[in-house]
Amino acid sequence: MPFPDNLQQKLNTRLEQGTYRRLKTSAATIDFCSNDYLGLARSKALKQLVALEAEQFSDYLLGATGSRLLSGNHPVYELLETQLATFHQAEAALLFNSGYVANLGIFSAVPQRGDTIFYDEASHASIKEGIRLSLAKAYSFKHSSLEDLSRKFKHATGNAYVAVESVYSMDGDQAPLAELVTFCEEKGAYLIVDEAHSNGLFGENGEGLVVEQNLTNQVFARIMTFGKAIGSHGAAVVGSTTLREYLINFSRPFIYSTALPLHNILAIKGAYSFLPSLQAEREHIRQLSGYLNQKLAASKRFFLKNPGPINCIFSSDVAQLKKISEQLQAANVDVRPVFSPTVPAGKERLRVILHAYNSRAEVDLLLQHIDFLKF
Repeated sequence: MPFPDNLQQKLNTRLEQGTYRRLKTSAATIDFCSNDYLGLARSKALKQLVALEAEQFSDYLLGATGSRLLSGNHPVYELLETQLATFHQAEAALLFNSGYVANLGIFSAVPQRGDTIFYDEASHASIKEGIRLSLAKAYSFKHSSLEDLSRKFKHATGNAYVAVESVYSMDGDQAPLAELVTFCEEKGAYLIVDEAHSNGLFGENGEGLVVEQNLTNQVFARIMTFGKAIGSHGAAVVGSTTLREYLINFSRPFIYSTALPLHNILAIKGAYSFLPSLQAEREHIRQLSGYLNQKLAASKRFFLKNPGPINCIFSSDVAQLKKISEQLQAANVDVRPVFSPTVPAGKERLRVILHAYNSRAEVDLLLQHIDFLKF
């Protein structure tokens, strides 16, 4: 059967622009690419803990066998949700199969027809897709601009929801959470914060940026993702007990999805037990980010200065970015370029991710290669 011409043309356009995506693996062992910020995905101690936990369940199955509302629930799932709520200083938590699904689950179910959603233009694709599934009106506002949000807010009707990320996945900067909380309290709006890239990294024990800034009682809902610093898979929406009950009853991505397998639940549970002991790892990432920022500033490169693990070195030359990434990987340094439409056209970049297991020597090696390649 022939492939549709209009879809083939879209692929051809990507090829012509140099932004065609292909799946690939990398043999490079110096990791500046993955989201395994704390190294938990590769932790032998965590793997051993999960194996020991799994031995306690004689009814251990490879799959959950159904949705949570049918055959897929298990006492350990509810135990984990209680653990998550306590850790993140919330009344309740509800597990979802990924951060993407959690955003679809909350934004498609909570805002109703006649309501209004205001979202940061730099929000993750999953937030935008969830909003698209909603019956509410939606308006984007300029990145982290309270001024633009205030202008757009004149369009608010019904219940108003404001959606942001605490740490943005591409630029790595932080949302002005305290100012957003004040704005939402003044306007009677509900603030929803995606903490995918702050979970595990901020707060005394890794509780996230909302807890670190003591704003838990002013935020309507948080999405805590487990595929980044937690080193696993899945996510949870944390908030009030009533929000949890509402999502169980009305969130279609939750209702109609087979639950996560028990092994995955044990991995999340184990990772959370490690988080309070990882202060040194979190501090190392902050120190390493400061070191990289200092080196990039000295080289007069166009970059974003961030206190966290996500760092960007910009170039609008897509072909150059691809070539440099390939050469870095050939030199055992895994760094990946990010192109439009993931980021706005003209803001293509190398996205450099720092981890607890990276060293200053590895950062120096990365920069030496970039200088040698005349980036």
